[in-house]
Amino acid sequence: MVFLPDYKLAPCDGCRACFDKKSCAIADDGEKLFRKVSEADALVLGSPVYFGSVTAQAKTFIDRIGYLNMARGRKPLMDKIGASVVVGRRTGMLNASLEILTFLTSSRMIIPSGGRLVAVGREKGDVLKDAEGMESAKELGAKIVQLVEATSKFRGTS
Repeated sequence: MVFLPDYKLAPCDGCRACFDKKSCAIADDGEKLFRKVSEADALVLGSPVYFGSVTAQAKTFIDRIGYLNMARGRKPLMDKIGASVVVGRRTGMLNASLEILTFLTSSRMIIPSGGRLVAVGREKGDVLKDAEGMESAKELGAKIVQLVEATSKFRGTS
């Protein structure tokens, strides 16, 4: 589990140095996070909804990891399992989910059926009271495990 605020991650400035050098020109934890994601079998990217979208940290992650992946021919994240988890109160949950799903699909990841989870909550712990959201989380987790196991041979992790 990676908690983005624990990492120093500056916004992407679009310099495209990663396409020439195959590494990011920004001296922070971007490459470290990219290695963690590249080594994982699955990525579940979650974010609360802030003003109708993902948090600034999640967007920075999407931009930086997305660019680093594209600079390497999209191969590091290709065929990994990916899913979206979004928590919000009223509006913006679909937009935030689509932002994450767009990152996952452009990275050529495999998204399980129903590969997005939306749960309702405002205060810390509220989401645990969302019975439908909690049931959906269990189903999504089970699907991710099934897909990781089913795809391990062609992903070279068996």
